Formats: sequence, structure tokens, C-alpha cells
Amino acid sequence: MTDLVADAWVCAAEAADRVGVQVAELATIGELEECSGLLQRVWRAGHPAEIASPSMLRTYAHSGNYVVGAYRGGVLVGASVGFFGRAHERTHLHSHLAGVERGGHGRGVGFALKLHQRAWTLARGVREVHWTYDPLILRNAYFNLQKLAADAVEYLPEFYGPMTDGINNGDLSDRVLVVWRLDGPRVAAAARGVPAEPDLRGAVPQVSRAGGDDEPPVTHDPGPAAAVTVAVPLDAEELRRRDPAAALRWRVAVRDALMARLAAGCRIAGMARDGRYLLAGECDDRDRVA
Repeated sequence: MTDLVADAWVCAAEAADRVGVQVAELATIGELEECSGLLQRVWRAGHPAEIASPSMLRTYAHSGNYVVGAYRGGVLVGASVGFFGRAHERTHLHSHLAGVERGGHGRGVGFALKLHQRAWTLARGVREVHWTYDPLILRNAYFNLQKLAADAVEYLPEFYGPMTDGINNGDLSDRVLVVWRLDGPRVAAAARGVPAEPDLRGAVPQVSRAGGDDEPPVTHDPGPAAAVTVAVPLDAEELRRRDPAAALRWRVAVRDALMARLAAGCRIAGMARDGRYLLAGECDDRDRVA
């Protein structure tokens, strides 16, 4: 375990150095107020308490949970918040919030935060981090399943109930639960910058795109295929703002396909860069007993 933790800290430091940030735990009221404000901006919320109030962050930090910020040139550009939980008789860190200032996506700050979270969690003798994400957001799905090599384990319809922040307002709060097995070989390789890509050869489409995001998703009956693909919009957040009805059609199509396949014994095996989930395993959703 000692070597694993040391290597995790090296990977975290290298990731932070590559993008010119310093990742540090936050503790003072001033730091936590700044963190709360950043998270409010990221989620376009009307009030800091809608996402994470400074007092809540203070409680998390003071009780030994995970509250960190990423700084560039002394300016806070990203933050991550988590707390310890327990599932299946094992302790894990639940990564509740992680956000990067607008314009910072795809620039490595989020990756640096996650690798710090991995090392921090392993250093406390905990080997798993859990979190949820919106299955329609291609950027997040690819980051979680490929860039980090986390495992998608469960589809959670309407997990949060109605949400009112600027990103999620008016949509269904479906989420996918992921488990990040920090000591696994795939995760270790991803932390070193060598993520695996899903192999879609031979996979049969179950949900596909007819054209742009505004066009209704096309559903197919792939039968007992060993592998199927389920497409998502290329930019679900923009589609939600521009055409909520179209976004809802995509939500329902992806929900129905993923839940049916998972219930039939398939597993989510990855997300391709072009926005297609890969589900693998000998399963046929038509064989389910209602």
C-alpha cells in the first residue's frame, strides 16, 4: 500500500504540474467562501447554498472530509468536495461536487483534481471513490469512464428529484453511479496517462443519431447481441437550453436503453469519443420478466 500511495502522489503532482496548478486542501472561512462562490458560478445557481454553502464546506473540512481547490497564479480555478460513506460493508469517499471555472474544461484541471483525490483517499486507507454523473453529458461520461477508468455500475432515474440550478433546471435528474477502484490496474494506467479506449467493433446500435442533436434519437432492436451501442447528444447542455422537448426525448431513449440492458445482465463497458456508450455481455432485454 505504501508504494501505491507514493506512486499516486507522484501521478497527482505530475498532472498538476502539466497544467500549472497547485491543488491544496481548504480550511479557512475565506478559502471556503471562495470555493462556494466558484461552485455557484459553475452550476449557474442563484445562491451559494443551492450547491454548497461556506458553512457546509466548513463542516466537511473540519470533520476530515475532502474539500480542495486548484489554484493557478494564486487564483482559484477549480474545486472538489467529497465525504466518506459506506456501501457493501466497505468505506468509500463519495465525490459529491467537482467544478472548474468556465472555459477550463478539457484543459486538465479536472484531471489534476481527481488524481489528487485518488492519492488523498488512498493515503487514508480507502480504496474506492464513488460519484454520480448525468449520463447524457458526453464530456463527463468520457472523462469518467475512459480518462479515469471508473466503472459505471448503476442507472439511477430521477436520483435528485427536481433541481433548480441553472444547469439542471427543468430536466430529469437521472444519474449513473460510478465506482473508481483506486488500486486497479486500469485506473493506475489511466493515472499515468494511458487510458484504454472501448472497442466498438461488432457492436450493434440500440440508440443512434439520425443527424444533429435536435433530431429525435433512432431506436433499434439489436436482439441478443453480445455488444450494443447507445448514443447520446453531442452537447446535451446546449440542447436542453435550446430545445427542452428534444432533450427530454434523448433522456427517455437513453434511460430506457441503458436500464433495460443493465437489468438483462449487460455492463457499461465504456464511452467512445464520438458519444456512444458500449454495453457488453450476452444479454437480451426482451427476455426480462416484467
